[in-house]
Amino acid sequence: MPPATILIIEDDDLQYEIYEEALAKYTLVRVTNGSQALAKISQNRPDLVILDHVLSEGELGLDFLPEFKELLPFVPIIIVSGALEVHQQLEALQGPRRAHYCLTKPLDIRALKRTVETALKECGEHEAVRQFEALERSHRVDALDLFSRSTDRLSRQNRIKEIIGKSKQRPNISALAREFSVARRTIIRDLQELIRRGQLKPEVYPEWEHPSEDQ
Repeated sequence: MPPATILIIEDDDLQYEIYEEALAKYTLVRVTNGSQALAKISQNRPDLVILDHVLSEGELGLDFLPEFKELLPFVPIIIVSGALEVHQQLEALQGPRRAHYCLTKPLDIRALKRTVETALKECGEHEAVRQFEALERSHRVDALDLFSRSTDRLSRQNRIKEIIGKSKQRPNISALAREFSVARRTIIRDLQELIRRGQLKPEVYPEWEHPSEDQ
């Protein structure tokens, strides 16, 4: 596979030389401010963005973060700056249009390499796919659980209907609850549903509108 393309938004020549040396195995594309970056992004989508905060032409990198995330929703962004306060770093890492990482200057080269590798491997599109798969799994589990509980309830209600149909006495709520290992209120709801559906006559359980706990 071709090497990943990294868009570096950095106006300091010496800082860019550090990137050239540390990230030599990647394809690097450099611009010096956010306006240039927006124009470059429209021509070619990078695999990762490294964003400085204080840029040329008086521009500030964080001001462009929402636009970058709008255009590159699945591309990881690493902010590298020595001019950000702690609260600014936290704000950049929070919310839907967030960066993935903040690194401070002077850069730790090993931390930079490690962060870039992790971002390319686990963030961006890979992260979105994992989230989508997790969402699918959770919905599937919920659906299976709901189906199982619904099937159990219908089976229990059919059995209750058979038991009541064979007896001329009022249903014993506590006895039915023990037989099916459920709460008394569950049996009461079952009787209510059976009456609503017309599967039991209302006189079988005439107090169902206002059941008392000692029935």
